[in-house]
Amino acid sequence: MISLQDIRRARILVVDDEPVNVQLLEYLLKTTGYENVSSTYDPRQVVSLHLKHRFDLIILDLHMPGMDGFDVMEALKPLESDSWLPVLVVTAEPDKKLAALEAGARDFIGKPFDTVEVMTRIRNLLEVRLLHRESQDYGVQLEREVRERTAELARFRGAMDATPDAIFLIDTASMAMVDVSDGACRMLGFSREALLRIDPVALGLATRELLERHLAADALAHRGVPAPAPGQEGQQEHGKAEFGALPGDIVETDLLRAGGQGAVPVEISWKLQDLGKSRMLIAVARDISERLHAQERMRHMASYDALTGLPNRTLFFQNLREAIELARDKNWRVAVLCITLDRFKIINDSLGTARGDELLGQFSTRLVRVVRLRDTVGRLGGDEFALFLTMTRDQQEAVNVANEIRESLRAPFDLHGQQAALTASIGIAMYPEDSTEPGALVKYADTAMVRAKEAGRDGYRFFTAGMNVQVLARLDLELALRGALEGGQFVLYYQPKLELNTGRISGVEALLRWNRPGYGLVYPAEFVPIMEETGLVVRIGEWIVDEACRQIAAWNASGVRDVRVAVNVSSRQFVEGDLEGVIRAALQRHEVEPGLLELELTESALMSNAEHTIAVLGRLKELGIRIAIDDFGTGYSSLAYLKRFPIDKLKIDIAFVRDIVTNPDDAAIALAIISMAHSLHMQVIAEGVETRAQMAYLRRHRCDEIQGFHFSRALPAEELARLVQDNRAQPDQPPAQDDKAQTLLIVDDDVNVLTALHRLFRRDNYRVLTASSPAEGFELLALYRVQVILCDQRMPVMSGTEFLSKVKEMYPETIRIILSGYTGVETVLDSINRGAIYRFYTKPWNELQLRENIRLAFRHYWLTYGPYDDRKTPRDSAAKTAASAEVVPAAQPEVERRSLGIDKT
Repeated sequence: MISLQDIRRARILVVDDEPVNVQLLEYLLKTTGYENVSSTYDPRQVVSLHLKHRFDLIILDLHMPGMDGFDVMEALKPLESDSWLPVLVVTAEPDKKLAALEAGARDFIGKPFDTVEVMTRIRNLLEVRLLHRESQDYGVQLEREVRERTAELARFRGAMDATPDAIFLIDTASMAMVDVSDGACRMLGFSREALLRIDPVALGLATRELLERHLAADALAHRGVPAPAPGQEGQQEHGKAEFGALPGDIVETDLLRAGGQGAVPVEISWKLQDLGKSRMLIAVARDISERLHAQERMRHMASYDALTGLPNRTLFFQNLREAIELARDKNWRVAVLCITLDRFKIINDSLGTARGDELLGQFSTRLVRVVRLRDTVGRLGGDEFALFLTMTRDQQEAVNVANEIRESLRAPFDLHGQQAALTASIGIAMYPEDSTEPGALVKYADTAMVRAKEAGRDGYRFFTAGMNVQVLARLDLELALRGALEGGQFVLYYQPKLELNTGRISGVEALLRWNRPGYGLVYPAEFVPIMEETGLVVRIGEWIVDEACRQIAAWNASGVRDVRVAVNVSSRQFVEGDLEGVIRAALQRHEVEPGLLELELTESALMSNAEHTIAVLGRLKELGIRIAIDDFGTGYSSLAYLKRFPIDKLKIDIAFVRDIVTNPDDAAIALAIISMAHSLHMQVIAEGVETRAQMAYLRRHRCDEIQGFHFSRALPAEELARLVQDNRAQPDQPPAQDDKAQTLLIVDDDVNVLTALHRLFRRDNYRVLTASSPAEGFELLALYRVQVILCDQRMPVMSGTEFLSKVKEMYPETIRIILSGYTGVETVLDSINRGAIYRFYTKPWNELQLRENIRLAFRHYWLTYGPYDDRKTPRDSAAKTAASAEVVPAAQPEVERRSLGIDKT
């Protein structure tokens, strides 16, 4: 034990070529009690002085003439057997500190001195030095004790290897393993040498905290203080440590297995024991794999049905409860279905319980195959099963699953050569409409199941009357739909397509309507999905083709000629019907030119049975029929089929047209479709065009045709014929050419500002457009070819920089300028750096200067996108006014623009 008196008697040498530094350190040391302090100004004397006095600490300056501190440390190294240099370096150069430590110094202090820091570091180094010297004196004794302990461990190992358990000996001083039993090597697959190299914590024997608690317990035991009993840790007196697992406790953990082959579950008991003069922690580990497997089997038996392997009632309710908790957070719906097998008791009684059990097992397999998730299904007892579905839509998904379950029972069951046929009655309850409790939901579904059974079996019922009404309404709709074709209740409406270059009606699309008795006109969204599900789409699709050809012939006979009619074709018509034969027969029956018929197919319809579809469309194309892809861009991401199919036209889906004048992404997709189609020699039509701005934008970007409410809704055949005749009686209406009109768009939510700027710039003979919002600005950009935009920064909904950033993406050739009384520097700079803004000016403006700046903006536009033409300059009077502005000193907006560094083109 090193005392304060030992430290103060230590021998210290101060080495520095500056006398003032030596005197300061000597004064500090002697006034704080150090007795043996020497000094020298000559670093070349340090080695001889150290040989004579064996200093405990040398305070060494690094920068000295003749021999620097690094040379001194190199000369001292041979005098220390283990190169442990008792050197504290003094330096005013911070970058030399790391080099000094690498050269062998123990520590360093910086100049100028901090008294407290200097004395603290000196004391710490002296304590370490004295401890190091003391340890060398005891080295021989420790070596002898190690030999004795090794011999005792060898004797103890014989007893360790006699047990099959794994035994580990851990030295309490170093917390390292010193020996292991053969049982430990066999259990974990390591050699003894490999095990001894592994840290007990890394092996999994205990956490570092637990080992420290063992040490604390050992320390208390040596002082005669009993360790707390398990469970009483929180009741100890003040001054006692708290413990988790203590010697004598048994804990369960996993031990690392060799070769990365997982872990071995074990229970470990701990004991403290003296071996010679060493205190050892002994850990005895027993493999509990078999016990855990047995427990897992017991848990499985308690949660799963032994016959079917499905979750039993207990586990099913637990799974349902968790599904409801998730649905509550996500605002989803959960449907619970209770299922009972009709006439199962008869089969079970007549064929025997063994075959009855076999039947239940086979049915459970079919049930899981329908829902695909075993944990959502359960056997509640006997022939009663249940399942739950998590849904984001209406209860129709539950109906679909109920029908799939019923359909799965259509095939007979083979019970060891005996055939058995079954049906099922199904009850459905919904969360949260019926209840939020799992027990109540199952009860309600069970009640609905009984009602389904009473209604005649092989059916399903919802618990609530409201849901039953909805399902019955759908069934009623399906029955009415099946009779609609024979009853002549279907009619075709026709929506015209407009050719953008000429303003002519280029064709129509035939759209199905259902004139249901007692209900009036029913739109396709209400009944087409049912047509697809039931397969009626094939028969009704044949009627649509025939009716379209009949109408073409009727229009031809009345003098309305050359109206191409497009009809939609379902994928099921390719798979289940004879589409080619139906079309050929209709054309022949009504004596219609094939070129007047166009087929519109979705991408999914094209790709279902692609080889057959390619062959059929190829023959129809040879016949003269045109092929178009409907809803293009929403189906398959691969475009390889565009080369394989004989396609004449692409129809841009309404999803990309709806926001085409305000959303750069939608605009980019639409323009990419137009460019790609034209490159592949195809035409392009955009559907869902509802505004003049959308039409103007599409016309400017070379879209061939449009279709939508902006031109006309779908019309009956007679009204459509009159519209075509009126359209053809008018002259062609080619798009106006406004490329050379100098157009300025001003966007500001302040109408007074708009009025003032409009009045200002009309003097210069510009076409001035004004918008009080970004939305109106987008519309005007679509309608007119704008060269320069002057926009306010602070506007509701969208700022000026946000607006111009979108404009840059959609109209990159425009010259975009901010005119604002608000100078948000960071936002404006960011927009300029991204190229969204050409100039930034502030309000209030200098009229002459602003007019000149706008004139220069137009000049920059025509020089860039030209050709530049003097005819595009303002009229003479305005030009003279602008010329006089050349001699006017720079206005405030220009000064601010320069000071901000945002003069970016």
